[in-house]
Amino acid sequence: MEQSEKIPRSYRVIQGFFKVLIQLFFRRVEVQGLRHIPADRGGVLVSWHPNGLLDPGLILTQFPRQVIFGARHGLFRVPILGFILRSVGTVPIYRASDAAEGPAEARKAANAGSLAALAQAVAGGSFSALFPEGISHDEPHPVEMKTGAARLYYQARVMVEAGRPPPVLVPVGLFYDGKDLFRSNALVEFHEPIELPEALDVTPAEGEGEAVVKERARALTELIERMLHEVVYATEDWETHHLMHRSRKLVRAERAKRGGARPGRPSIEEKALGFARIRLGYKSWLAENPELVHGLKERVKQYDQNLRALRLEDHDLDGDPRLVSPWLVLLLVLQVLLVFLLLPPILLMGYFVNGPPAVVLMLLARLGARLRKDEATIKLLLGALLFPAMWALSGLLGLLFYEQLHLAYPMVPNAPLAAGFFAAATAALGGAVALRYLRVARETARAVRVRLTRRRQRAAIGALLVERAELCDALVSLGEVVEMPGVVASDGSISSRG
Repeated sequence: MEQSEKIPRSYRVIQGFFKVLIQLFFRRVEVQGLRHIPADRGGVLVSWHPNGLLDPGLILTQFPRQVIFGARHGLFRVPILGFILRSVGTVPIYRASDAAEGPAEARKAANAGSLAALAQAVAGGSFSALFPEGISHDEPHPVEMKTGAARLYYQARVMVEAGRPPPVLVPVGLFYDGKDLFRSNALVEFHEPIELPEALDVTPAEGEGEAVVKERARALTELIERMLHEVVYATEDWETHHLMHRSRKLVRAERAKRGGARPGRPSIEEKALGFARIRLGYKSWLAENPELVHGLKERVKQYDQNLRALRLEDHDLDGDPRLVSPWLVLLLVLQVLLVFLLLPPILLMGYFVNGPPAVVLMLLARLGARLRKDEATIKLLLGALLFPAMWALSGLLGLLFYEQLHLAYPMVPNAPLAAGFFAAATAALGGAVALRYLRVARETARAVRVRLTRRRQRAAIGALLVERAELCDALVSLGEVVEMPGVVASDGSISSRG
């Protein structure tokens, strides 16, 4: 029987539901490294946890096989979330720090049972996914790891049938270019299974002492932590993180200028590759010449401050942005047609129906989120309820008042069900059109502002161009002594090999 036929129906339903939510929330999700997933054995996916429910949601929807998650037991009591966790077969994990969960011995026994259930699935050829940090967070690096993933791995190795290969540990990199922003982009990278050193590449023997077991789990946890720091391109603080992104952007813009090209917006994969190259050069020189690196960091910081003061991006220094977008022309024509041919216009309907829940959603995310990492989760879950509810309400009003609507707007069908469906569909479609219209309007307004700034600040822009060129050469030189990921094209863009 094929693997796909063994996936439970409830899992498929929840996975399909989340795929719709993920596609609506993100503008684009890119996936890399599926070739690293072995087909002849099971394994444990280990990932950092920077964005609440969005992290398991991405793994759930992008991994080609069924994933059995382990999640903190307390999450099962959260309305809706608990139902989702149970539906996809999530196994509760009882942490030692959860004192409210009952006596320590009871928690320990329950956690042992949870790990045994996960280990049995992994040993049988399935994949489990764990977030070894235990909590989601807003740091630019993984936080302290728990030993649960390591203990699960070794328990699964013991359970593997004789003659079958041992399970693997696959590190997962999750990247967001605006983790709390609706219609941002995300990248999921499945990396090569971790190559274990000889001391850790063992199957525990029966009767091993508790001290030996704990020490081996601790050592493997440290290895997992080091690997995750590398695959997510961790930095020590947010200032360094932002300066590395600024360095990535200025190098790309300068290379594009020298190549006489305009490569357009980078994909999130290219952003991650560019960031990885800057970080690798930074780390390779930091130990050998910290004074040089510190001086370069201060120059990038000053360049960043000057650029922000002008409210410009690196590529804005090279020429005027396009003022009129083809989308703007199309939307304006569409709006005129709708105003005269369809009443009420789809655009106005979109604002009227979808505007209030959008405002409510933003306020609830701001007020209800303890940390930034919670905002996307709130928007995803509540948005999945609020917007369809408003569309359904529009349909109900159309059904109840179809005669009045038809008299006022002849394009509305003169039948209750048809009028209700028309109103609901117009509300949903209007939301999409309004969202696109707002985006294009913002881009056009920004293009006007950048053009005015370029004419008023010629001297400042000239100085920034000189500094950008010098910084680009200095940053590129940092990476000349190490092998860099990706391939740089003539237009300054970066792509992965193969």
